[in-house]
Amino acid sequence: MKNSSFFAEMKGSGRVDRLVVPPFKKSLEIALKSIRARFFRSMLTVLSLALAVSFLSFVNVSTDVANGLLATDDFSLRQKLIRSGYDIGPEDLRVENSPKQKWIVILSLLVCVVGIVNAQLMAVTERFREIGTMKCLGALDRFILRLFLLEAGIQGLAGAGVGALTGGLFALINALINFGTVSMVFLSWPDVVESVFLAAGVGCLLSLLGVLYPAIVAARMQPMEAMRVEQ
Repeated sequence: MKNSSFFAEMKGSGRVDRLVVPPFKKSLEIALKSIRARFFRSMLTVLSLALAVSFLSFVNVSTDVANGLLATDDFSLRQKLIRSGYDIGPEDLRVENSPKQKWIVILSLLVCVVGIVNAQLMAVTERFREIGTMKCLGALDRFILRLFLLEAGIQGLAGAGVGALTGGLFALINALINFGTVSMVFLSWPDVVESVFLAAGVGCLLSLLGVLYPAIVAARMQPMEAMRVEQ
């Protein structure tokens, strides 16, 4: 109910009839308060996203390392890559992710999205009265939608950022252990940065996609129906 204080102030000032959507700064403040109020559940969502994104980042950066070693045309390094599990033919100049790896990554990301949808639907259920109160005091549908998207965006940035950096770091450590410092010498660092940012971007996108349906459900909720729900 604390998140409805802004609307109560607007009503008390006699300006509720002119209220369209509160300022973005106020929306961000309410979103941060909501995350703090549900901190442990938010952390579970962030961690699940971070794990999925870290796996994607690990796979992509590991492929960048392998391509760097393969570009040296060193036969011993090629043999090391083959012994490490890379499927490389005699004439191959680049390493590609295997279909098995791709399916594992896709499944992990899908599981992550399902988890986000489930967590956000539970958040909507918990906040029926809060949403109903805000709408009764003048909040429009697009404000409720913006609120949930902001929360998901903050969680997505945190989880995707941590996951992408962690996965890339572990991939580099794994390369040092398996191939030594030569793996860093011939590594294309722009490709590594691109892989990390790609993984982070995918994570943020998944976070927003996961919250889209719950946010629409919350935005379309009728105020009186929400207020009648017993919790």
